[in-house]
Amino acid sequence: MRPTTKDLAKAAGVSLATVDRVLNRRTGVRKKTVDAVNEAITRIGFERNQLAATLARKRGYRFGFVLPKEGDEFLNEILGRVREINEASRSEMIEVKAIRVNEQDPHRTERSLARLRQKDFDGVAIMAPATPQIRDAIRRMRERGIQTIPFISNQDGEETEGFVGIDNRSAGATAGRLMGRFTCGQPGSIAVITDTMQSRDSLERRLGFDSIINRTFPNLVVLPSLETYGDPDRTRKIVKTVFDAHPELVGVYVVGSEARAPLEAIESFRYSRNLIAIAHERTPTTVAALTDGRIDAVVTQDPGHIVRSAVRILRAKCENRTTLASQEKIRIEILLAENL
Repeated sequence: MRPTTKDLAKAAGVSLATVDRVLNRRTGVRKKTVDAVNEAITRIGFERNQLAATLARKRGYRFGFVLPKEGDEFLNEILGRVREINEASRSEMIEVKAIRVNEQDPHRTERSLARLRQKDFDGVAIMAPATPQIRDAIRRMRERGIQTIPFISNQDGEETEGFVGIDNRSAGATAGRLMGRFTCGQPGSIAVITDTMQSRDSLERRLGFDSIINRTFPNLVVLPSLETYGDPDRTRKIVKTVFDAHPELVGVYVVGSEARAPLEAIESFRYSRNLIAIAHERTPTTVAALTDGRIDAVVTQDPGHIVRSAVRILRAKCENRTTLASQEKIRIEILLAENL
């Protein structure tokens, strides 16, 4: 039979009340006692009845996804998956909602995060730039008892427990490998376009891209990153400027997740130039561009998987348990016109 909480209390040498406090992450338990209970959980193979545990809380879980207020098609994909899992998780007493913040203003984002309280959210997945203000706000949220995880973009800038998203340095290196192969040894320059380099996912992708190009394809020169700040007019201006200034351009790498404005600008000014174009994330625009040959490859991740994974990890954190690492690993996918 599966071990019960009574078995766990006996194995750890503590009371049932202490086991309950440890399992539900309540305060007032010494670290030595917490470690003893966790060791006993592993030793006897204890597994909680999660539905019973949720019912015992007398309320379900409430999780939030902090997402940029400004965004295009990829963000819509994420919002769609958030609504989808909110509907699917009602039977498990889980409520999921999106919280929109102004990512271009870290001070306003900090104030938005400061308004979140434990009575409103048990855990929050955060997609925001890696700025000091936002990192401080996240630390204070944890102090208030809200579980937090980085979502798509890792604000901590290191391997963080619970981070949900692809390895962005590897994703950039993948794009670099594709760019080098597709240009077939032709010398020239590569333009790099993104919303903002304050976003750690863009920064890490750029580092990965450069590492492969510089090491493996000396015939190619990667130009400084062009930041659009999500402004279509600015995007057109900077794309026109780089195209006019670099007749030797052989490729364009769209680093950010919102590719519609950059791809529209590229198409307006490429004229008859044969350019290799690589973008990120599967959206209606990138699918259409792959289909008609305007771009050559898309490096992507499954938005449904990352949203579901975030909810599972947040719930596991609230319940003081681990998740299955292989299930939560987000894979880097390469899309071509032939495998859509």
